[in-house]
Amino acid sequence: MDWNDIASIKLREHLVRRKISYKMLSALLEDIGINETERAIQGKLARGTFSFAFFLQCMKALGISRIDLDL
Repeated sequence: MDWNDIASIKLREHLVRRKISYKMLSALLEDIGINETERAIQGKLARGTFSFAFFLQCMKALGISRIDLDL
């Protein structure tokens, strides 16, 4: 089980459900004071190497207050 892949998949699932692009996520993150470029987000999700703090920031930016990880 590759935990980086799982983290990336979980975040991407939320983006797909809401039809949010990396560019849109970048703007939403900026709205809450987090500066991440579209390219940086794309790279983090491709590698799956991002912090749990970044995951939480994305959830906040997407307006998600509860998540079910179903591991």
